Parts: sequence; structure tokens; C-alpha cells
Amino acid sequence: MTKPVVAIIGRPNVGKSTLFNRLVGGQVAIVEDIPGITRDRLYRDTEWRGYEFTLVDTGGITEGPGGLEAAVRRQAEQAVQEADVVLFLVDAQEGLTTGDFAVAEILRRAGRPVILVANKVEDFTDLSPLAEFYRLGLGEPLPVSAAHGMNTGDLLDRVVELLPRRVEGEGRGGTRVAIVGRPNVGKSSLVNRILGEERVIVSEIPGTTRDAVDTHFKKDDKEYILIDTAGIRRKARITDATERFSVQRALRAVDRADVVLVVLDATEGVTKQDKRIAGYGHDKGKASIIIVNKWDLVPKNDKTLDLYRKAVLYELGFMDYAPVLFVSALTGQRVHQVLPLVDEVAAEARKRVPTSTLNTVVQEAVFLMPPPAKIYYATQVGVQPPTVVFFTSDPEAINSSYERYLENRLRQAFGFKGTPLKLIFRESKGGRAR
Repeated sequence: MTKPVVAIIGRPNVGKSTLFNRLVGGQVAIVEDIPGITRDRLYRDTEWRGYEFTLVDTGGITEGPGGLEAAVRRQAEQAVQEADVVLFLVDAQEGLTTGDFAVAEILRRAGRPVILVANKVEDFTDLSPLAEFYRLGLGEPLPVSAAHGMNTGDLLDRVVELLPRRVEGEGRGGTRVAIVGRPNVGKSSLVNRILGEERVIVSEIPGTTRDAVDTHFKKDDKEYILIDTAGIRRKARITDATERFSVQRALRAVDRADVVLVVLDATEGVTKQDKRIAGYGHDKGKASIIIVNKWDLVPKNDKTLDLYRKAVLYELGFMDYAPVLFVSALTGQRVHQVLPLVDEVAAEARKRVPTSTLNTVVQEAVFLMPPPAKIYYATQVGVQPPTVVFFTSDPEAINSSYERYLENRLRQAFGFKGTPLKLIFRESKGGRAR
């Protein structure tokens, strides 16, 4: 199929066909209150906000010894394998079941982006009953009422955000790497050196790259999309409408990137604008690598590199998780290390930690330094960036210094090199989430 695929998955009778009909805008699937009506996969093309995709309705996944139940389960699992995005439906009225945990395990093994959808919500002013679905470890449940169309627009917005973005004219995939920085720090020269050929124009005139240029290539059986961007100036210096548009495109390139290379000029050090550029990717939760270019122009001794690294991380203290690589796009020095480092931090940003392992580390951290409020347990609910929810007696009591302590403990235990961590604190009474 040429269009991205979105599969609706869940136990029987949670409203998959009702949601399918609502999202495609018509009565396509049979809707009955009898489990097992939808047995084969049903495909329909649809679109939202200009993005086209194929929606797949599947049979309810049940655990059984064989026969029809096993066949329906295989059909649903095949739909997951071909999907770009999965909508996992749970029943807000029935609550969390053992069947939901079984489906969640299938989805974790598949490794696809998942939107956890709590269907049959009647009261959108009180969503506290949905907190139990965090235990599935698949992120925050999005409440909808498929029967009445409530919140389905927000669901489609979320689907569009997760749809794979194709390289124009090619439809190819790969790790998306955005190269950002101020004008004339050597971004295009770095791209050319990585590619090993002149695929983009290189000029000493600042502002030559007016648009975000996507270059798809393969190296050692791994696919990448390098996104060269326009230099990002301070707002006060942007006087041309074309340049303003170029800056907007550069920031959007960060939005769709898996890894961001923040390129600095070694001869100038870290400037205020460098901090702003790096901060944009950090705030967006993007895995990042700090590339110090023009290293060949810096006078050195045996201590220069270490001192410079410390200076860079001091100035960019908010992203001290990011590796720093000193290169020369002109001579090729250390440029061969860029892609292996991209692979490493991209994998770290997608890392998932089992709940039991995570809580062992959290319990040890809490024992060594008791928190301002009781922390009952934690669970990872997302990746890119890795996102961990802590259930506590008083979220407001957890101050920034203790949050930093927890982040450091998680990094010591699990690495997460090159990626921000997102820590969320939610209220829980007596160990139960509300």
C-alpha cells in the first residue's frame, strides 16, 4: 500500500467498528453488540487535514486455544504488523481487564506507535476513572465516545501527528537527521562530507540554503534522511520575508527529526543564538548531538579538547545528556563518527524499560534520598523522548531538585544517552492512581 496504514485493535465489543465508521465518515462496518462480528480485516481510505491514510478495522483479539478465535487473533496481529500507527481501544465503562494486558503485550512486541483510546466515555469533565489504564504502559489514554463522535477530531489530529512523513517524490523511510545551527557554521559542508559527494550547494555566503533539503541515502544497510536547513538568525536580524520562512522551515525540520545535530563554530564558541537553537530541540524532546565544527582551525594542546568539551556543556547545561563531537567538515576529521553516534542516540530515545526493572531503580533512589512526598510506583508511558509517570501522594511537593535527582538515577541505571527525559508526576491515593 502506498498510503500509511492505521489499524484499530482491541478486545471484542469495545467499539472498534463504531469508531471505524465514525472516522471514515460512513456506515461501512457492521455494528452489533455481539462480540466477534468483525472477523476479517476491513480497509477504507480516508483523510484528515489533507493527510490520506488507510484505516483498518480488525476482529477482537481474544485468548483461546484455537479455531475461529485463533484465526481472528492472527488477522489482527497481521494488521498490526503492516500498520504505521495503531489505535488501541479499551472500554472506559468496563475498565481495565486481563484481555487489555494481553493486547498491550502484542503491541509492545510489534514496536509500532500506539495511541491508547478510551472509548465509551460519557462524562468528559471527570476523567479520573481512566487513570487505571496507565498500567498498560502505553501512554495517556485519549477519551472518546465513538457512538456520539465526541473527541474523535482530537484523535484524528493525534493520528496525523504520528503518520510517517515521506521524503517528497520518494516515499522513503529512514532515521531523520536534522542539521541545524547559525548561518555559516558549516552545516551544508558537513552534509556533503557525510554523504561523500556534492549533493547540496556549499557556499561561504551566509543564507545560501533557503529551504530544508532532504537527502535520502543508505550506509551499511541502514537508511537515513539528512535534512539540511537554513541558518537560524536572531529574530531581530531577520528582515527578509523569505528568510523568515526559511527559519520556520528549519524549526519544522526539527519537529519531524528523530535526531538533531546542533552545529557550532569552534572558532566562536557557544553563542546566545546557539543556546536558543539547541533549546528548541531540547524543548521538543528530540535526541541531540552537539557537533563542534571547524575544529581544524583551533590551536590545540593535549588538554584543549577536554577543556572545550567542559565549556560547551557548561554553556548548554540544560542538555548535558548530549554527546559532543569535534569535527572538521573541511578535512573530514571525525566525521565518520557522526552516523554511528546518530544510531546510538536514536536507539536510546526509543528505549523502553520494563516496569518491574524501572521500579527497582526508583525504589532504591527513594530509599537513598526520601522524596518530599511519597512515591508509590512509576511506569514508562512513551518514547522519543522516554517518558516516565510517577504516581505520588502529592505531585506539587516534588520540586525541581528532586526531579533532577530522579533523572540522574534513571540515567545512571539505563543510559538514555543523547535524549531528554520527560518525568510526569500524578496524584495517587493509597497507591492507586486517580
